[in-house]
Amino acid sequence: MRHPFARTGRLARHRWARGLIAALAASTLLAQPAAAQSILRDAETEALLRDMSTPLVKASGLDPKNVDVVLVNDPSVNAFVAGGQVVYLHSGLINTADTANEVQGVIAHELGHVVGGHVISDAGGKAASGISLLSLLLGAAAAAAGGGDAAIGVLMAGQQAAMGKYLAFSRGQESSADAAGAQFLSTAGISGRGSVAFFKKLQNLEFRYGYSRNADSEFYSSHPMTGDRITTLQDVYEKDPAWAKPSDPAIEARFQRAKAKLFGYLAEPADTLRVYPETNTTVPARYARAYAWHKDAHVDKAMVEADALLKQAPDDPYFLELKGQILLESGRPTDALGPLRRATELTGNQPLIATTFGHALIATEDSKNFQEAQRVLKAAVARDRENPFAWYQLGVVYAANGDNARARLASAEQQVLSMRMPEALASAEAAEAALPKGTPDWLRAQDIALQARAEIERNRKRR
Repeated sequence: MRHPFARTGRLARHRWARGLIAALAASTLLAQPAAAQSILRDAETEALLRDMSTPLVKASGLDPKNVDVVLVNDPSVNAFVAGGQVVYLHSGLINTADTANEVQGVIAHELGHVVGGHVISDAGGKAASGISLLSLLLGAAAAAAGGGDAAIGVLMAGQQAAMGKYLAFSRGQESSADAAGAQFLSTAGISGRGSVAFFKKLQNLEFRYGYSRNADSEFYSSHPMTGDRITTLQDVYEKDPAWAKPSDPAIEARFQRAKAKLFGYLAEPADTLRVYPETNTTVPARYARAYAWHKDAHVDKAMVEADALLKQAPDDPYFLELKGQILLESGRPTDALGPLRRATELTGNQPLIATTFGHALIATEDSKNFQEAQRVLKAAVARDRENPFAWYQLGVVYAANGDNARARLASAEQQVLSMRMPEALASAEAAEAALPKGTPDWLRAQDIALQARAEIERNRKRR
């Protein structure tokens, strides 16, 4: 959703990951079907992941301002790092986890790879084409092929052999990441029960798909079996003072909300209504059904769920955001302004929510709203420059206000984030020609033009 769950590439900051994650069109989530291997962005979920991971990041010695936990739209149960200080979690992992504590165990392990400087090698990449890069799921049954509808893909014998050549995480590195993750959880005062519980889920997958140590000696020589790791980790965790400490109930409640929200967005409406039937009137269930009804064009039913949530918590910014988004995407942008303006205010102009508010202001087609839209969207991109949809909307309002030079500059920002380099170069050059020389915007246009030319040249040399 360009609201809850916007699909984007975040490629400006994580440009090294573009071989793993496809750049996505910056359209509203609820309006389009999910695309595999996109990054899902949602203000509420990002705040939750930040709060879940910050104690662990601090315990690892890293700076929380420099570490991102990113949600990838992929049904396989997976998490990985690929260089830098970014942990990627698949949506399938969130759906499989029962608690926030389980996900914290995953994050702690991945931070162990980050701190250890473990880098995935590309050696053997052609032989292992189509196989996910795994750093957590290290029983073979937990290795997902990444494509198709199944959450866990069954690896063929040839793929198993390729996996052994492809994955660079050695047995020692995995053990190191396990030990580091356990230490980070302990230092943060977070129980390792979730980590053990999640490994047991992976062990069940091994049993389900019938993998054994003898299936591929090369793979298993470098990746400890999940059962061995459970035994080792449980011994470590049970001796830790935090073992008996209950998980933060507020974090757990927020996790159930975010999990239901994600499920409601990604699943078919019929599946959502099966998992969260109308007899279930909890907050997570209403959240999930609101998405299901809206996706199925039952706007009145979606509004009933949104209003029921707001009756319980009138000033919850994410419930207000949900209502505003449903109204906006149902062709009622004027009605959406109230809840979206309030959500923006309550979150201190959170950029993703502010972008949706700016979109609604523009969608009213009332010129009296365009100045506010420009102010709101400029503030949004100042805080989060990696949102292509915000740049697109800002370009629209610049053009509507007659500022064509900055409209072209905003287009260049959007295009370079979407890796559309020839278009970005043309827009940046047009902006540079029209903007006053020496101004910050003129200099930014020059920077984008240089970046686009360099990328175009690199692409030309690769051919």
